[in-house]
Formats: sequence, C-alpha cells, structure tokens
Amino acid sequence: MPLTCTVRTIGRFGLAAALVCLSGMLHAAEIDAQRSLFKRTHAAAERGDWSPVEALDSAELALLKAYPLWPDLQAAYLRATLRSADHDEIEAFLEQYSTLKPARDLRYRYTLHLGATGDLDSFFEIYQQYYQGFEIAALDCIALRAEIAGGREKRVVNRAKSLWLVGKSQAEECDPVFDYLKAENLLAPGDYLQRFSLAIDAREFSLARWLGRSIDQAHVDIATQWQTAQKNPEDFARKHLDWTSDQNTLKQLVYAIERLTYRDPDIAHDLWSRLKKVHGFSVEQELVTDRHIALWTARDRLPDAYLRLTQLPVAAQNDEVSRWRARTSLRQENWQNLLRDINQMSADERASEEWVYWYNIALSRLGPTGAADSALRKLATERSYYGFLAADELDLDYALSDTEYAVNEAVMHSLEQRPDLVRARELFEVGLDSRGRSEWNEAIAYMTNDEKVQAAKLASQWGWHSRAIATIASVGQYDDLALRYPLPYQSTFAEHAASASIPPDWAYGIARSESLFMRDVRSSAGAIGLMQLMPATGREVAASISLPYSGVDTLTNPQSNIRLGTSYLGQMAQRYSGNRVLATAAYNAGPHRVDRWLPTTGKQDARIWIENIPFNETRKYVRRVMAAETIFHWRMTGEVQRLSNELAQVDSASLVAAL
Repeated sequence: MPLTCTVRTIGRFGLAAALVCLSGMLHAAEIDAQRSLFKRTHAAAERGDWSPVEALDSAELALLKAYPLWPDLQAAYLRATLRSADHDEIEAFLEQYSTLKPARDLRYRYTLHLGATGDLDSFFEIYQQYYQGFEIAALDCIALRAEIAGGREKRVVNRAKSLWLVGKSQAEECDPVFDYLKAENLLAPGDYLQRFSLAIDAREFSLARWLGRSIDQAHVDIATQWQTAQKNPEDFARKHLDWTSDQNTLKQLVYAIERLTYRDPDIAHDLWSRLKKVHGFSVEQELVTDRHIALWTARDRLPDAYLRLTQLPVAAQNDEVSRWRARTSLRQENWQNLLRDINQMSADERASEEWVYWYNIALSRLGPTGAADSALRKLATERSYYGFLAADELDLDYALSDTEYAVNEAVMHSLEQRPDLVRARELFEVGLDSRGRSEWNEAIAYMTNDEKVQAAKLASQWGWHSRAIATIASVGQYDDLALRYPLPYQSTFAEHAASASIPPDWAYGIARSESLFMRDVRSSAGAIGLMQLMPATGREVAASISLPYSGVDTLTNPQSNIRLGTSYLGQMAQRYSGNRVLATAAYNAGPHRVDRWLPTTGKQDARIWIENIPFNETRKYVRRVMAAETIFHWRMTGEVQRLSNELAQVDSASLVAAL
C-alpha cells in the first residue's frame, strides 16, 4: 500500500520516506487545486462561455493547462460554439488530441456540423478517414449527399436504397438523399412494398401508413387496421369473428390477441378459442399464441394456469413453459407435480440454483431423503440467495468467508500512472462520472485478469465502487466482500435509514442492486441516481419530508438521493406492514403492481411468492436485494442474519393493515 505521511512512517523509514510523503502531499494539493479550477470553469465552457478561464491569473491558468482534463474543458467549449468557432482552431485541437475521447466526440459533432452547413468537401475528407464503413446512418447519408454533389451519382443508388429499406424512420440527415431517389424515380413500387412490410414487422404502423400513400389506398387501409388492432385489440378481435381468408387480417388478429393477453388472459383465451374455429391460422401462429396466453395465465396466477400449460402441444413447449409449470405447482405446493415439472426441463435449466433448490425442497417435503440433504448441503456452499436458503433448510453456516485480494505494489503503481486511468479517475473526481466510466471501460478492455484485479483494488481505493465491483466481477473473482459490497456514505445511510425506520443494510442492498453506487446513473425507464428514483417519485417524497427539490440536481446528489430513497423505501415498508419482500418488489415494480400480485385469500410462503412474481426483472431484483442485505448485515455487524427469518409470509392483510 502507498506510504502515508505520519510521524511513525517517517521515523521508521527515514529521510527517503519523508521526501516521498512530502512529494505526495504537494501533489495532492496541486491536484485538488486543478480539480477546483476545472469545476469553476467547466459549466460555463459547456455553455460556450470561456470568460471564467480568461479571468484566471497566469499561475492558475498554467495549473489548469497542466491538468489531465484540460482537453475536456477545451472540447466542451468548442462543442458549444461549433456554429461560430474557427475551423482551424477545431482542427488543430483534433490533431493535437486525436486519440482522446473528448476529441473523438468533438470530431463526430464537427463532422455532422460540416454536413449540416453544406461544407461537403471537408466533411467527406473526415468521413473517409474516420467513419466510412461503420454503419452510422446520419454520416453515411451526408456522405451520399457529397457523392451526389460531386457528380458521382452512380455510386449512390445501392447504398441509398439500403439505408431507405428499413422498418423505422431514418436519421433526418437522410431525407435529402431519399428526396433524390424519389426525384430521380429510383424507387420502384416493389421498394415501397418491401419497406411497408418491414415497417409492419417492426410495428411502426404510422410509418407504414405514410408509405401506403405511395402504394395505394388498400395499403393505407391495411396500416390503419394494424393501428386499430394495437389501440383496441378486444374490439378488433370481436369484429372479426366471421371467416376471412385475408392473410393480413389473420396476422392482425394474432397481434390483437397478443396485446389483449397482457391485459386479460381469460378474455384473450376465450376470443382466441372462437377465432381458431373459424379462421385458418398457420400452425406456427397457433403454437405461439397458445403459448403466450398460457404463460400469461400463469403469470397472472389465474385458476386455469396449470391446465393451459400442460395442454400445450409438445411443439409449443420450451424452457419458459417449464419454468411456469413449476412455479404454478410451487404456488399450489403440489410437490409431486413440481418434481415432474423440473424433471421435464432441459439439463441446463435443471442445473440452475433455483431449480436445484426447489427440486430438493420438494423431495424433502415428500419424505426424508439423504439425496436432498446432500444436494442442499452442496448448494449451501454458494454465497447466494439460494445458497443461503439451502443453509437455512439444514441449519448450516453461511458461505460468508471474506478473502481480501493481495495488492501487487508494482502493478498497482504502474496502473496508477497510466494516462488513460488517470483521466478516468479525474472525470470521476470532478463529477463527470459517466464519461469516466466510459474511459475506464476502454482502459481495462485489454488488460490481463491479474491487472484487472489490481485495477479493481485501485478503483476501490479511489472510492469508485461501481468500477471496482464491475471490474472484479468481469474476471470471475467474488470472494473479496469489502471490494464487492462496500459501505460508502455510511453515516448518511445510517442517519436516513434510522429516520425512515428501516435497517441500513436493507437500504445498502437496494442501492447496490439499483446502481452499484453510481450517483449519476439513469435507467432506460428514467430513474436517476444512487437509489434510482423516478423524478415524479422523488418530487412526491421530497414534498412529504419537506426536502427542497431541484429535479435532477437533487436526484444526482448522493446525500439527498439516499434521503429520498430511504424515505420511499420506508413508505413502502409501512404500506406493507413491514414486509420487506413486498416493499422491495414495490420499490422496483411499483406498489400498485405488487398490490395486484398479493394472494386474494390465505397466506403464502414468501419464497413461493417471490418465485411467482410475473416480471423476470423484479423477481431477480428481489432475490438479489435480499441476498445483498444478508451480506451487508454481516459486513456491518459481524453477525449472521438468517435470510429465511426476513421472508415474512405474504397475504392481502399486509396491505390492508397499512391502508
């Protein structure tokens, strides 16, 4: 480990150590000053304002120019001022920093700008050197415009048509190229028909309707019918209960039933049974639709689920059907059926932890068996959700051994000096986390596994826990629990978890599962920050606890995000009478969905309820959080918290008591 500047260190190692410590202190002071200068100037540079840089004195400017992120500051300003910036200045920057990511990003923006302003010669020169052959539609289309402008039309047609023949709307930069194809009568009726079919297959019905206008009214009508099937699937199906030989209508009916199934599998099943009697659907259409309805009948816990799944033809059976047959048997605690269902799975599926656990639980419920105990004992050696449950079943110790990976000083020092990792770290330190992650991932892509282990240790030392966790997992190393289950913001979690009347280890389990402790991350659904809150949820929770709310700024601030996330988690716990399984599921999928998933009568084992969560993502999420909570509890207290003790039974009263 690096030397620290203490009296003991200096006394033990003498003058050399003192000089190393002094050098480190001076470097730390310098880098802190550089980070401060960058933060003072970067936001303005992104707005196209360079005056904060110009206002620096000569010493400050020299310090900032020596900072590894000086190119990022310049690139931010040049991106913001592309329309008015001097092209020679941009090109000089790109030449100087050609290999750095900020230069690559600026080059892309600059190339688009050249195309948009009609400087096609300059555009084409950059395009040929950096982008040709990379299938970037916007740039490819501008290049085609350059070809047309240069009188090289013969080189355009085939490439232009391939860009046109897609089932979605292309980049707006392609519009002039497509206009050229139309003006020169280079698009035949067959081309329109082909793209119409591609749009239908991609479910881009508005595009299909627009294309239909260039074909005939019949195709406009076909696209309109698809839109009707999409918006009102039940009405569409009921209006087509009489025989038809029209293949488009048959495809639309299959699509309508598919969409209706998500809302009400029983109505979909009834209408589909009637439609099959009068229409000549293909064997494939019937198999796919029968399976879709049966699966959603099971996911929605409807009474006929097991019957519909078992009555599917052999050709419609797959692993997903086998899983839901087993989950339905499990929900009914029909252990004999469960054994049969698992035995009919593929070998790989049977070997998964989930089904090894439940197969042997079923065996043990039907009578004492040494084989079940042996299999569960082996599973209990895993540090996982099912490993913990198996250990609980046999009252065994958990596999919580913690092996700290050794530091290789030479490798660590070498990595710490690498310019690409230095840049990645500085991006993280100044709050440009996503850019830092991108550069980190590029930097480690070609490292050896040993180097990646040391890089993970380095990231952990820097407090960059998401990179430490992801990097060590990428090489299949899972035993350094301090590395994989870190405890950042510990006082913040402790304070706000206590205010929300929830245990901090649960909050940690949520945060790690949601974001790997990334403070700026955004999900595809729009959730933001360390505990992944939707903006609307953040606003509501902030109002309920009188926390000033500034949208994204509040959600990307770790302290306020943790306060909001723990408060919301506490609200979910209160809603479900303290049942952490239900509250965890609600945190991920929303409480109104969880309300619908509660048993209508009686109580259910939480383990069984978890297995029958309809959404794959939420089911995995709940298992991941509960296992992580167990590990965090052990890391924080040194005590084992039995997972089974945290899985309270599930019933409708869990909600009723809270409302």
